[in-house]
Amino acid sequence: MADWRPAAAPETLRRRAALLAEIRGFFARRGVVEVEPPTLGPPAMDPALESLAVDGVPPDGGRRWLQTSPEYAMKRLLAAGSGDIYALGPAWRGGEYGRWHRPEFTLLEWYRVGFDHHRLMDEVAELAAVVCGPRPVERISYREAFLAHAGVDPLAAVEADLAAAVARAGLSLGGVAVEERDTLLDLLLSHVVGPALGHVAATFLHGFPASQAALARLDDDDPRTARRFELFLDGLEIANGYHELTDAAAQRRRFEAERTERHGSGLPVYEADEALLAALEAGIPDCAGVALGVDRLVAVALGARSLAEVRLE
Repeated sequence: MADWRPAAAPETLRRRAALLAEIRGFFARRGVVEVEPPTLGPPAMDPALESLAVDGVPPDGGRRWLQTSPEYAMKRLLAAGSGDIYALGPAWRGGEYGRWHRPEFTLLEWYRVGFDHHRLMDEVAELAAVVCGPRPVERISYREAFLAHAGVDPLAAVEADLAAAVARAGLSLGGVAVEERDTLLDLLLSHVVGPALGHVAATFLHGFPASQAALARLDDDDPRTARRFELFLDGLEIANGYHELTDAAAQRRRFEAERTERHGSGLPVYEADEALLAALEAGIPDCAGVALGVDRLVAVALGARSLAEVRLE
């Protein structure tokens, strides 16, 4: 007989529901409006993300993708004059399953008009304190964190240096080519640097390499880096935020670079989302945005040992 019992206890799910209500109250007090973006739409361009396809979608019976993030739709709303907005709901990413990963998960994403990434870090810290209780807050640059925990300068090191740092950490390249610089950096971040962060304080890692800017602006003070941050609590990445790129031409160039990378890696190659690019051309306000993994945040708040303990599965 199949085991029908959920891994998460009813009392845990009641506590989770209370925390979700706290999150909604947090934004209501700040005048940030909840929106409900579509869960089907264009695929993610980022080579690190796998979008899950759904076929036969009306009215044309074509293919759509379960959204890895509501970002594209929310930026169209920003261009239409929505002001500050947030979305709280499901997102999907293929190829992700484990103690702290699920193909379906709960994502909180919000955008603050007139904020830069530093001001948004302040607000993320305030929300984390509401959900998990107060902690000290620290900010450390990506470069400083890699020097401290991986013994390598991520902005200056050549690929062989990064591969050597991976070997020192006892990690296998697992088929990763030595020349895949960003993949090596991600391997060190996920297995060496990240797990060392956020154990005493809520730790913001900022100043990511420009090659990992994604949808963030480059930093005028140091163009080698992007205005991007991640929050770590208890060694877990909780949130990923940007001072948003609003230049349509620059965004198109990034999409083309991602298409090229996808082709070179043998991944599905998609067309750029023209609706997003048109919204950028029409003009979205200067803003900062962040995506936060709610299941992980709740797990930290409740002292859970895995996502399965805090989700109805």
